[in-house]
Amino acid sequence: MEKNNPLKERSAATPSKDIRNSSDPDIAGSYYAMQRAGQAAIDLAIQTNTAIVTTVDGKIVRITAAELIKQRQLSA
Repeated sequence: MEKNNPLKERSAATPSKDIRNSSDPDIAGSYYAMQRAGQAAIDLAIQTNTAIVTTVDGKIVRITAAELIKQRQLSA
């Protein structure tokens, strides 16, 4: 019997609607707040030469500061 995987359970409950289209302005605006928070985390990781942990295509990945710098240079 497989143990409960909280990450798997959480992803199954992920809403399919885009929160930016919410009638509640606070919920709609939270999308952009999360984008800013993510960018701030990347900036801090680069400044402190540390990695961030995030999900890419549903998988948990660790991205080093060097990789973040390369990604930023490619997108600039």
